[in-house]
Amino acid sequence: MSPWLIGFAVFFAYPLLSTVYFSFTKYDGFRPPVFNGLDNWTYVFTDYPLFWPAMRNTLWLVVVMVACRVVFGLGVGLLITKIKTAAGVFRTLFYLPYLAPPVAATLAFVFLLNPGTGPVNTLLEAVGLPAPGWFTDADWSKPALTVLAVWGVGDLMVIFMAALLDVPKEQYEAAELDGAGAWARFRHITLPNISPIILFAVVTGVIQAMQYYTQPLVAGKVAAGVIGGSGQQFEPGYPDKSTLTLPQVVYNVGFQRFDYGTACVVALVLFALSMACTALLMRRRGGLIGAGD
Repeated sequence: MSPWLIGFAVFFAYPLLSTVYFSFTKYDGFRPPVFNGLDNWTYVFTDYPLFWPAMRNTLWLVVVMVACRVVFGLGVGLLITKIKTAAGVFRTLFYLPYLAPPVAATLAFVFLLNPGTGPVNTLLEAVGLPAPGWFTDADWSKPALTVLAVWGVGDLMVIFMAALLDVPKEQYEAAELDGAGAWARFRHITLPNISPIILFAVVTGVIQAMQYYTQPLVAGKVAAGVIGGSGQQFEPGYPDKSTLTLPQVVYNVGFQRFDYGTACVVALVLFALSMACTALLMRRRGGLIGAGD
């Protein structure tokens, strides 16, 4: 076990313990750290203006974006399993968006959803529907990020499709003989059989949402008209801190403002949130898998 133990100690245990230590110090990366007690923690929770907006946005994305991705991925997986003709073509078309680089996909969505010249709003106005501001409107920026995340749901589609094809057909046939309708078969046969896969999708989705960094940062920059080179300062979260997430705060404080102590506090809060959400979901593991049995 020594290779695993060495890797665990070097790449997880040591960084985690160092983060805990630096969170109680004043450290800029150049001079030796100076112990300052709970000053960093007090500053983050009471005085730092970006922490609580980032916390609210991150939790919103965890709840709404993860739920939409799981539901949409399951729906597309069900649809693909029912298609009899050209199933491979549709499967490829739904999976391809997942392969798009995050920066390129975000840039494309920002231009597609541009409130002035984007084709989406042009189409909405043509049919008489209201045209939102999307990435330039604080009320619509997170829904726009959710649409972007749902567009790249090909990874979940493949996982759910494999799980759905593994459900015993004999159970469906027996349910049909008993007069069960489509909803009853889905509720009492499909969901219990794929419940471990749903749990896996939710847990991994929560972890990914907690680390959501690239897409909101790029969307905020492009929507704000800030597409500059290296060294250009940019306050993340445009518009009105609505796209600000905790990973952005960690980068902004630690690597742009060189306040590593405060950045370590935010990183530990993010770590604790991830662990708490995962533990809460895993507590339901026995019930979900038991339902599948």
